[in-house]
Amino acid sequence: MKLLVTGGAGFIGSAVVRLAVGRGHQVVNLDALTYAACLENVAPVAKSPLYAFEQADIRDRAALDRVLAAHQPDLVMHLAAESHVDRSIDAPGDFIETNVTGTFNMLEAARKYWAGRGRPDAFRFHHISTDEVFGSLPADPSLRFTEATPYDPRSPYSASKAASDHLVRAWHETYGLPVVLSNCSNNYGPYHFPEKLIPVVILNALAGKPLPIYGDGSNIRDWLYVEDHADALLLVAERGATGRSYNIGGGNERSNLELVRTICAILDRMRPRPAGSHSDLITFVKDRPGHDARYAIDPGRIGAELGWRPSVTVEEGLERTVRWYLDNEAWWRPLLSRRGVGQRLGTADKGMP
Repeated sequence: MKLLVTGGAGFIGSAVVRLAVGRGHQVVNLDALTYAACLENVAPVAKSPLYAFEQADIRDRAALDRVLAAHQPDLVMHLAAESHVDRSIDAPGDFIETNVTGTFNMLEAARKYWAGRGRPDAFRFHHISTDEVFGSLPADPSLRFTEATPYDPRSPYSASKAASDHLVRAWHETYGLPVVLSNCSNNYGPYHFPEKLIPVVILNALAGKPLPIYGDGSNIRDWLYVEDHADALLLVAERGATGRSYNIGGGNERSNLELVRTICAILDRMRPRPAGSHSDLITFVKDRPGHDARYAIDPGRIGAELGWRPSVTVEEGLERTVRWYLDNEAWWRPLLSRRGVGQRLGTADKGMP
């Protein structure tokens, strides 16, 4: 099988690329190489004859037509997106252009390519999205997002992803494009760009800097190890029912404060401070505007229909992740100088034109 993976130099996309090549699939990695992309993420498979790279922007329709015609994939896995909520508050236009217009371009390019090949039944367009499109859950642990949960996005990022999800469904219903969709919970693991919570905490702790937690740290997320997610994505792409959506969660709910304290305890064992605990560096900062209280995924459909379960607990995954960052300074050190890294983003006043 030949896969075209958009955003394959990003965090989740590169995990899909590495796993797919490792399983013997041909993979074409299409990436614009914006600030959060890193070709070192796919270095373990870059020399494989099964791997090819195309630098192209999903906002460039002509480039998409060219890549599809040249490589003739059996499956498109669309992961390319602007994904950082704080950046979406400061620059919402970038998220509309990439996540909405870019997805429209991908759908139209895929539709043209699919029709040109005689509309083969085996072709799939797999759109990868987020649980943030569903909004915010109350604290009641019996309540989780299902595939039937109404959309209720609360940030420019989640609104742009919700729009892209609706476009994908519309192209299936209107044009018959064979699509599958998936919505995931918060990912973490190796190669995570150092602007998200877990890598920020790890790298700030190593540098002896404050560990910033928004508000009082009570916001709850469901944490999914990125390699588990890549496994689920390939399963949905290959075996998911056309027109169907699948929620992918880790079953690991933790408040942000609990999560940070767990990371600090791991670092206390692996890289102790000269005096005191890394948790002494925890600092509560002004909350993000519109910060959703809780996300939690019900993965019942993907379990019942496709037999998938997460294999990594959050404790095990955090151990692996901290160890990876300790062992891979050559990867993360150069990224600290990229645009916006290490700065407080996502304050409402910065989003004013």
